[in-house]
Amino acid sequence: MTTATLQAEPQPVARVARTYLNERTTIASWLLTTDHKRIALLYMVSITLFFLIGGAAATLMRLELLTPQGDLVASDTYNKLFTIHGVVMVWFFLIPSIPTVLGNFLLPMMIGARDVAFPKINLASWYLFMGGGAFAVFSILSGGVDTGWTFYTPYSSTYANGHVIAMATGIFIAGFGSIATGLNFIVTTHKMRAPGMTWMKLPLFVWSLYTTSIILVLATPVLAITLALMALERAFGVGIFNPSLGGDPLLFQHLFWFYSHPAVYIMILPGMGVVSELITCFARKKIFGYQFVAAASVAIAVLGFLVWGHHMFVSSQSIYAGMIFSVLSFMVAIPSAIKVFNWTATLYKGSISFHTPMLYALGFIGLFTIGGLTGLFLASLAVDVHVHDTYFVIAHFHYIMVGGMVMAYLGALHFWWPKITGRMYPEWLAKLAALSIFAGFNLTFFPQFILGYLGMPRRYHVYAPEFQVLNVLSTAGASILALGYFLPLGYLLWSWKYGKIAGPNPWRATGLEWTTPSPPPKDNFDTTPIVTEGPYEYDPRATEAELRAAHA
Repeated sequence: MTTATLQAEPQPVARVARTYLNERTTIASWLLTTDHKRIALLYMVSITLFFLIGGAAATLMRLELLTPQGDLVASDTYNKLFTIHGVVMVWFFLIPSIPTVLGNFLLPMMIGARDVAFPKINLASWYLFMGGGAFAVFSILSGGVDTGWTFYTPYSSTYANGHVIAMATGIFIAGFGSIATGLNFIVTTHKMRAPGMTWMKLPLFVWSLYTTSIILVLATPVLAITLALMALERAFGVGIFNPSLGGDPLLFQHLFWFYSHPAVYIMILPGMGVVSELITCFARKKIFGYQFVAAASVAIAVLGFLVWGHHMFVSSQSIYAGMIFSVLSFMVAIPSAIKVFNWTATLYKGSISFHTPMLYALGFIGLFTIGGLTGLFLASLAVDVHVHDTYFVIAHFHYIMVGGMVMAYLGALHFWWPKITGRMYPEWLAKLAALSIFAGFNLTFFPQFILGYLGMPRRYHVYAPEFQVLNVLSTAGASILALGYFLPLGYLLWSWKYGKIAGPNPWRATGLEWTTPSPPPKDNFDTTPIVTEGPYEYDPRATEAELRAAHA
């Protein structure tokens, strides 16, 4: 992508840093900022803290499952642990991570804008997110909730222990932050693109953010209404979901999964956009089938609203409805498969360099493919009846969400870290972390496919002795996975101050964000860029040696 206005020599790094990271560094200047880049960093710190909370709960669960007996925590405590892990990871890490951090930081720059369309609403969305998080933390510190992250009624609305309404209120408030972010991204993409940037010249990461934003705006209100109704029944005994009060528990499942299955694509679509950027950069090739990859994002967003019923095959849902949802669930795999095929075709005969972001992208493809293929098992009625509510579902979900989204998030963080901070990180440590995460993840979750197929139910902290070996393997893998997660936290923070100066474009990547200094100035561009080429005009002659020379 070339521009007619951004050919001037980049500003010195130290001077740029003063205009973005270090100018007015008081706490108030950060808490009242409307700069999309600073808001992205506020989100980054916030979701990292929530990731640590969710990870701590998962650690205690895996330690409990080392032995068949429930000898570390009581059953009620275990129930609260997996509720904390699920709620925090889904609503306070997985859903917001890529859109709020990388989306906020990059979207305006990638389309040639100086900020998002509504900067004050952007800041308000972070306050809503933090307000929701405060309610969730209050619920945890006050004794926790034992409903599971799905809040199934009538247990959650009538019988559950703990501050269920406080936890639901936290998710309710955070949901409004998600809606605000989605609305902001939609308007920004429609109205603030640089001259010459048509829809077919948008980077694929922007396409993924746009389709994700549509899901956020359309689906999140359904979750808000559902949780509000659950809280109303719990607080005032209004018969909505409880059969003894004249309600219908199946109604809750329909409402909850109408949001929660599209929410899977809120988590994974941005990751797919990231992988498209990484694959084409480190293969030094134009993305294969750009229009099909962009259209696949739209198709996933549309079909994602039509498959919620496959979570309810073992409920009292009509068998005919189950058959329709099964067919639709197989259909939603098609656009995902298109993306994987096009990424693979892009790699074919490419000048591939195995830098850390590329390792994460390749890891994403492998883990997401396993997660997607096992999802077809769960889309089949006969198989789902056997493995429903077993560890097979746990493994499938984590291969998609953790193996997919978290790998993409870390890949994006490593790819754009030089742009965010103006510094490079130690490459050998970063590669060690990427390989540790990939190996640890597979050792953690692949045994759970076998556990689930053999019949071990999820949410149990006491299990049959014959399942212990596989659980020990899973816990051992989790320890390697934890090491892989802590490594980036250490060396990225170190590199922020001591890392080698990156320059404006250390990866020799295309895209408007790489034409700005690193870190970017407050308003991104001195003058509005003019787009004259597509987003991935890579020189196939750029090789691994050239990239190494750029980093020297």
